[in-house]
Amino acid sequence: MAGGSPMSSGLSSGILDPQALIGSAGVWGLAVVCLIVFAETALLVGFFLPGDTLLFFTGVLTLTGALHAPLGVVVAAVSVAAILGDQVGYLIGRRAGTAVFNRKESGLFSRASVAQTESFFERFGSMTVTIARFVPVVRTFAPVIAGVGSMRYRSFIIFNVIGAVGWAGSVILLGFGLGHIPGVAQFTAQYIDLILVGIVVLSTVPVLVRSLLVRRRARSRRADALNRTLD
Repeated sequence: MAGGSPMSSGLSSGILDPQALIGSAGVWGLAVVCLIVFAETALLVGFFLPGDTLLFFTGVLTLTGALHAPLGVVVAAVSVAAILGDQVGYLIGRRAGTAVFNRKESGLFSRASVAQTESFFERFGSMTVTIARFVPVVRTFAPVIAGVGSMRYRSFIIFNVIGAVGWAGSVILLGFGLGHIPGVAQFTAQYIDLILVGIVVLSTVPVLVRSLLVRRRARSRRADALNRTLD
């Protein structure tokens, strides 16, 4: 998956093949992974990067020893890269404001992607920064929109760290764990998009249910207050 781009199937067999990227880097494999994870949000180029598939194979290749680093070091390093990438994205949004989105449609920029990310903020608020980590394209724009919308920096850092560590840890560990089962590993690599969508659904449904319950109770209280006023 190229950061969720429709071209992901082509990229995975071309120059952005995650296995080829890591394998050809040798001892610099982890540095390459971290650089790509950082660039995905810091440079707004998530459309052309292998994203989640990269992390999945990072886990697999950590197991096989092709990636020359312990699992804990790999997860920590990728988490830091993800956190720093979002931090840069946030600062870009904070400094440039809405001007960062006032450019023509191109292969690197899509207004529809911005609108999609904004809809996430409308539904989930600050939690979008965490949830977006598991949603291709949205994670590329979420930190920038958080900066444009002047989201409190302290809140951003908290949700950024939770999302980055949760995403890096879960996807890398998924690859590491399933790497023990060749058939399952291949299936997961092929359908990782759907698997991550499932993760997002499972993580956001409780939030939505709670939000609906809170709104229903608030409406009920307002209705009761109005009735007492009329009485």
